[in-house]
Amino acid sequence: MQNILAIDTCTEVCSVSLYAQSKKTSRFLKDVAKSSGLILPLCDEVLDEMGLNVKDLGLIVYTKGPGAFTGVRMCVSVVQGMSLAFDIPTLGFSTLAVVGYGASQKFKSNNIAIALDARMNEVYWGVYENNRLIDEAIFKPESAPKLGSDYVGIGTGWSAHQQDLTKATGIENYQADFYPKAENLIEMALIHISSNQPMDNNLPLPTYLRNNVAKKSLK
Repeated sequence: MQNILAIDTCTEVCSVSLYAQSKKTSRFLKDVAKSSGLILPLCDEVLDEMGLNVKDLGLIVYTKGPGAFTGVRMCVSVVQGMSLAFDIPTLGFSTLAVVGYGASQKFKSNNIAIALDARMNEVYWGVYENNRLIDEAIFKPESAPKLGSDYVGIGTGWSAHQQDLTKATGIENYQADFYPKAENLIEMALIHISSNQPMDNNLPLPTYLRNNVAKKSLK
């Protein structure tokens, strides 16, 4: 099996994970100022621990957003640099899908409603059912769809907008303190590979969802 490096800096946390020789080694940072700026040292740490270099990688997996604007740009930029410099294939996953996958594994539920705080009184929203993300959007929390008590609410949006989200969705059980992890990216990549799905053939690109903010950044 090829060596896989996973990178996530798209939310309040920063994490990397390296899969090599059928083993994983990971780093996870939370509540550290400008943690996304530490991503390269963390990559060096896990590579050194396994005695590998970037050129030894067979695949780089990453979260492509949505999420914190600077964090999304940082994650995609680092992946672009490594991929182009060493001709390494890449595979990007939605931040919402990574959170949904991790929550479905931890809480043993096929019905996950992800709400990440997007600021400006909005949430990044996703519904993760039966091991796949079936919805991805940004809207006001009071506009969330009715789902019911069979779902588990996951993500920072549930603490920032608890009253509006619970009223709109009918979801009673939620876990706000839950974040994407690079080790879950590794697991998702292995599933992707085992099912013979293709790698990304294009340059890694971010997913913003909030188009007006993304367009301003390009001016």
